[in-house]
Amino acid sequence: MSVNQQAHAGPPYGQPQPGYQGYQQPAYGGQPLPAVPQSQYGAYNGPMPGYQQPVPPQGYFPSLGLPSKGSPVSLNSDTSSLAPNFIGSLRAPPTSGAPPPASGASLPSSHLAYSQFGHGDVQNGIPASAAPMPRPPASQPFLPGSAPTPVSQTSTFQQYGPLPASVQQLSNHMAGMTVGSTAASAPPPAGLGYGPSTSVPPVSGSFSATGSGLYTPYTASQGPPPTSVSQGLPLAQPPFPGQPISTQHPPTQVPGFASPPSSTGIGPSSYPPTTGAPRPPAMPGPPLPGQTLAGPPTSQPNHVSSPPPPAALSGPHPGPPLSGLHGPPPSAHPPQPGYQMQQNGSFGQVRGPQPNYGGAYPGTPNYGSQPGPPPPAKRLDPDSIPSPQLNELPPQQKPRHRIDPDAIPSPIQVIEDDRSNRGSEPFVTGVRGQVPPLVTTNFLVKDQGNASPRYIRCTSYNIPCTSDMAKQSQVPLAAVIKPLATLPPEEALPYLVDHGESGPVRCNRCKAYMCPFMQFIEGGRRFQCCFCSCVTEVPPHYFQHLDHTGKRVDFYDRPELSLGSYEFLATVDYCKNNKFPSPPAFIFMIDVSYNAVKSGLVRLICEELKSLLDYLPREGNMEESAIRVGFVTYNKVLHFYNVKSSLAQPQMMVVSDVADMFVPLLDGFLVNVNESRTVIASLLDQIPEMFADTRETETLFAPVIQAGLEALKAAECAGKLFIFHTSLPIAEAPGKLKNRDDRKLVNTDKEKALFQPQTSFYNNLAKDCVAQGCCVDLFLFPNQYVDVATLGVVPYQTGGSIYKYAYFQLETDQERFLNDLRRDVQKEVGFDAVMRVRTSTGIRATDFFGAFYMSNTTDVEMAGLDCDKTITVEFKHDDKLSEDSGALLQCALLYTSCAGQRRLRIHNLSLNCCTQLADLYRNCETDTLINYLAKYAYRAVLNSPVKTVRDALVSQCAQILACYRKNCASPSSAGQLILPECMKLLPVYLNCVLKSDVLQPGPEVTTDDRAYIRQLVTSMDVAETNVFFYPRLLPLTKADVDSDALPAAIRNSEERLSKGDIYLLENGLNIFVWVGVNVQQGLIQNLFGVSSFSQISNALSTLPVLDNPFSKKVRSVVDMLRVQRSRYMKLIIVKQEDKLEMLFKHFLVEDKSLSGGASYVDFLCHMHKEIRQLLS
Repeated sequence: MSVNQQAHAGPPYGQPQPGYQGYQQPAYGGQPLPAVPQSQYGAYNGPMPGYQQPVPPQGYFPSLGLPSKGSPVSLNSDTSSLAPNFIGSLRAPPTSGAPPPASGASLPSSHLAYSQFGHGDVQNGIPASAAPMPRPPASQPFLPGSAPTPVSQTSTFQQYGPLPASVQQLSNHMAGMTVGSTAASAPPPAGLGYGPSTSVPPVSGSFSATGSGLYTPYTASQGPPPTSVSQGLPLAQPPFPGQPISTQHPPTQVPGFASPPSSTGIGPSSYPPTTGAPRPPAMPGPPLPGQTLAGPPTSQPNHVSSPPPPAALSGPHPGPPLSGLHGPPPSAHPPQPGYQMQQNGSFGQVRGPQPNYGGAYPGTPNYGSQPGPPPPAKRLDPDSIPSPQLNELPPQQKPRHRIDPDAIPSPIQVIEDDRSNRGSEPFVTGVRGQVPPLVTTNFLVKDQGNASPRYIRCTSYNIPCTSDMAKQSQVPLAAVIKPLATLPPEEALPYLVDHGESGPVRCNRCKAYMCPFMQFIEGGRRFQCCFCSCVTEVPPHYFQHLDHTGKRVDFYDRPELSLGSYEFLATVDYCKNNKFPSPPAFIFMIDVSYNAVKSGLVRLICEELKSLLDYLPREGNMEESAIRVGFVTYNKVLHFYNVKSSLAQPQMMVVSDVADMFVPLLDGFLVNVNESRTVIASLLDQIPEMFADTRETETLFAPVIQAGLEALKAAECAGKLFIFHTSLPIAEAPGKLKNRDDRKLVNTDKEKALFQPQTSFYNNLAKDCVAQGCCVDLFLFPNQYVDVATLGVVPYQTGGSIYKYAYFQLETDQERFLNDLRRDVQKEVGFDAVMRVRTSTGIRATDFFGAFYMSNTTDVEMAGLDCDKTITVEFKHDDKLSEDSGALLQCALLYTSCAGQRRLRIHNLSLNCCTQLADLYRNCETDTLINYLAKYAYRAVLNSPVKTVRDALVSQCAQILACYRKNCASPSSAGQLILPECMKLLPVYLNCVLKSDVLQPGPEVTTDDRAYIRQLVTSMDVAETNVFFYPRLLPLTKADVDSDALPAAIRNSEERLSKGDIYLLENGLNIFVWVGVNVQQGLIQNLFGVSSFSQISNALSTLPVLDNPFSKKVRSVVDMLRVQRSRYMKLIIVKQEDKLEMLFKHFLVEDKSLSGGASYVDFLCHMHKEIRQLLS
């Protein structure tokens, strides 16, 4: 996948890319990921069964078939034909062992990053501050010869000691070169790059030498074959011609050749290390300041975007140098200044593969097709890949992974590239099937006929013409629709069109609404439906002449003819009982049991409501809100309050017969806030006092919802219940629950029961609520199990929200709760909503995910739908589609506004259709695909064992990628992992979903937490799932205090953290501020107002307001992030080596998780293995 995502013109994809050239990423930070656990899966090297994996050294994952640092991931980008992606020859072989480029050549920055600096205190990775590396253009081809020549590394690496013999052998194998004694003394070939291989026999040619362009074969020592980053470059090319393979440097292979690896020591794979380009050091991100990128920036994960500069190639091939052969040239690249810290803030230098760290790896498994004997215990370090500075690194810095984390696709790089490429120009929606910028990019939308991506995002914007093609690819066709999405102030809200008593113009047959794709015929007297092709008469009042192009002359005057999104004012025919609706009502229902009163919650809610009621939602220019309010308190009985404006004091009525719920008063229960202001204020003052001495600990729950429902029925209006609840409802009443929490069910076939409601009572209640337009928002404050799976049924099916504040404490949770409540009360919401999605002939909506109720197969019903909720719709083929006409979707939402106006909101989207799989894979949107897959999996756990669900996800994604590899990528070694450019992040994001608390809970995750997260994710939009599954990690100490911009994000791995820095991690629900043990005292004083690390309090829930630039900057970053999220994120201070650090590390999703989740590197290897099995 080309990192740069443009089509490449360069060499064919098949070429190997050494180390993702495009990515020079040192192992995650430039350093190897030392901590990466060995992968659980064997390396993928080829099919070879024999991959034995020696135990990888601690950070290394044998299993990845990815190249270690430098190896190409042949994540081939989509652009299959271009070589550009391929990382091949330019760089040293991707394997970690790739030699550094010749001294003349510049290494990719990542390489550089390595050697120069010692770890220092960087944990792993490039210093955070480093500037991002530019990615080379994807399209540049790598010329085989262009790769820098590896410098002989011998000397350099020698410090590490000679490679084990096996390494040498590998090298020989690899290049077929003779290693000769040199080899022996030399570090293992860089190409191999993972520790010296111990006598692993070369793998059979499955991978080309790692270093080599494509994937060099991985020898055992190499570690899994690199993923070929190259974009599918062909492997077949021979090594660069004329380049001798010197022992010292493996020949560079052309990126796609198959020649045997020369020096990599990879098994005799058939590919020589392609290009031999040295692996770029992995720099995950932009180049560190001062670094030059010699090669394509590491950051490009998928391919090398640009060829690394040809270092002086002359000389040995660029192939990966054998580490054993020579160490990387010591100074081939001067250390980059700036680099000293890892760019990502990791400790120590970036570790690229260090060539010659021979010992670093205990034997690597052979990756190749041939099993080969198990390598001796040593493995080549990924570090062995020479990186210019590697040699200088102390051995302990060598990365331990076989695969260089920096050589695999980086989410950070992809996000940064999209921002720089697509953030400056407006996204104009006039063209069919355009893929929008990523959700992480800030961009403006100009509606010219298709709905904004803020309203609809699709998994693919070019869908297969036939169901057979769709089945073959396994790419789900789905749209994530957010009908009432909030737009930025610079974009216009949808226009409201009023057609009077006749209502909107629609197709006679399928009832689709007038839209820009309808075709007017016969001089404008009739129109042909774009969905069903039926011809309908144009109503006389709507008639208009056509111009010479067949367009109506009033085309630009009518939003429904020229825009993708607009609203119609609905007529009485669209209303319940043929009666226009009354304005909605809000009913606040407060638990006044002992726990709620004692914690201060009741008083807090009452105080907040006094001011919050002035901010109820209202229509644009209305002076006051039309919404009426009512109040109920409850424990094991219910208390209704009459707050009629004519009363001097509120009156309380108690209903103790909870088995047959009724509302004891009509007049005076739902009132206008302004008219009854004094009575309401008096009530809110009295409630905390009335229940101050309560001893009632039991609560009920279902009758509370029934009471609100009956009140709305009596008032003949829709509305929302805001329920504030603390405990499991065990009081004798309908809907009574028992504590059924059982951790023993986790990982058994009965685990699904934990996600299902314990009684069907709440499903029936939800159905009644939806029929009345009664939406429920539930605020939970539990100190123990409350059965969220059951209590959440009504909020979920009515389109409401659940907020959970476990172990609520006034001082730490008050700010979060009050901000959530304010936003929940004030946000735009539609009531009594029904949504239908129509499609053009050939596809139809078959499945729906989200917070709603369905009484038939087509209509999504929601008592309430707010601006944060999404509905995900899956489409299936029911006929063939045509490339000429494409496919159309129309989402129509009928709802009642907060002023009581009945409206229709229409969103239209046109998609392309294709007969070639390559077109499908070129137009996919991975973030939307992950949003769909997560929702699909989170629903599946209701009916299937969690393990079955996890396996199905892995299987489907392997099929998606295998289909691409088989049908779209240029032919290349099976040892190469080739990913479509726009799906290169599918493995890392999918692994995050698999490791999530719902699918793989750690011991500290409660049953309620899992049920809560499951419901929350089901109605998240694409931006929310993106940051939820792959949190954003920002190095605060690298922030520019004089700029408004956020610091550049770094990858989610512990090795990117430096003990001397402070980081912020956000996932949409929480913000963690992690403080390293070696942070300068001045920074601690400026941020926390205390003089030392030990004095920082973990209990802080807000940062102190201090008058200095650093404090102001950090607080502004926190505020900026909170504004972007629909929920107020709780601030948690985490000190390094403190007990809370385990919680923080749970969100470092590229690392192995305590609950057994694989690291990114290991999972990539596992996916590679799955793909190879499918292909074979």
